[in-house]
Amino acid sequence: MKLILALTTLFTLSVTTLTAQEFLITDYGAGADSTRLSTKAIQKTIDAAYSKGGGTVVIPKGVYLSGALFFKKNTKLVLLQGATLKGSDQIKDYPLVPSRMEGRKLDYYAALINATKVDGFSITGPGTVDGNGLKFWEQFWAHRLAMKKIGKESTNLEVHRPRLIFIWESNHVSITNITLRNAGFWTTHFYQCNTILMENCDIRSPFKPVPAPSTDGIDLDVCKDVVIRKCYISVNDDAIAIKGGKGPNAHQLPENGSIENVLIEDCKFGNAHATLTLGSECIRVKNIVLRNCEVDNNCSILNLKMRPDTYQVFEDVRVENITGKCGAILTLKPWKQFFDLGKSQDKPFGIVKNISFSDIRVNCASFGQLEGNPNDQVSDISFRNITATAVSPDFRNIYKGLKTENVTLNGKQLIL
Repeated sequence: MKLILALTTLFTLSVTTLTAQEFLITDYGAGADSTRLSTKAIQKTIDAAYSKGGGTVVIPKGVYLSGALFFKKNTKLVLLQGATLKGSDQIKDYPLVPSRMEGRKLDYYAALINATKVDGFSITGPGTVDGNGLKFWEQFWAHRLAMKKIGKESTNLEVHRPRLIFIWESNHVSITNITLRNAGFWTTHFYQCNTILMENCDIRSPFKPVPAPSTDGIDLDVCKDVVIRKCYISVNDDAIAIKGGKGPNAHQLPENGSIENVLIEDCKFGNAHATLTLGSECIRVKNIVLRNCEVDNNCSILNLKMRPDTYQVFEDVRVENITGKCGAILTLKPWKQFFDLGKSQDKPFGIVKNISFSDIRVNCASFGQLEGNPNDQVSDISFRNITATAVSPDFRNIYKGLKTENVTLNGKQLIL
């Protein structure tokens, strides 16, 4: 309860306001011809705002095609009604820069919108940011099929594609009242940021006719004090993914770290791979609340990906007052994609403790699955006031001590 009160108070008081200076991108040469790149003109607008002590970059009604944009200290972004910032579908328009992907620091392609060390950065609608990702998705699937034909595995990084938004080492960040569509890769990625608000955002990428691979809705990577509120998310990967590092020595590296104090409330979740995922690159999680949300999908509400090549601690996670249709309430199982111990002789394991579910009413494929790696330590998982109707009544569980109180599965009391 203290976590919820603290975060709610924090973001009630932290209201994003526009600076007095506004800089219209069309005044600097940007054109609403969606076939002509306006990258230089929009970047010129950002640079002008920065040079004059800061200001709000304004995108008016129209469709503006752009490659990577880099926001600077004291700059913000507003997209007016009817405005669309549309990403180029050419990777050459996204320079290779120091970055962070899949739990490791590396050089990677810039996102469409980038902000590094920009405290107070905000993106405000009601306009749209569209990643225009179709060509990247088609290239991804073509490459994966080609690798499969010769018996090789394809990683997510082999086909170069940009994220929609990447924010790094920035505090007091807000993304509000905005529509985010069709990311080439992850949709929003926050790395080493504290005090984040995402509110009234509509985040989508398609499952068909061409699936949009790895288009996570929100990726939190070494972040603290986060509120995600009144958002709709439906993407072809995890709706909300908690990250922080991977590998046998990930917990010892300074660029990695924990994700703490996250409140997700009053959201709606459509199709996804999971509503809330801890992993696949994640070393420590503490204090996460998912509450007062609706689900309408065939995936897990909470998915714990246990990497056998990474030391992990997941603790103090609460899932409360969830309604709708899902694949499972809880899934905990090994995640061996791109398993890599390197030269380490360690035998990493995960610790999962103090995970609670309460006041949940769902139709589901199954109640869930709890079968982690052999050395994982799982304790203090509880279910209270749960009413579930499942296609399969099975609940696979290898752990002792799970607690249930007033849990009904297909009309019968469930005792674990």
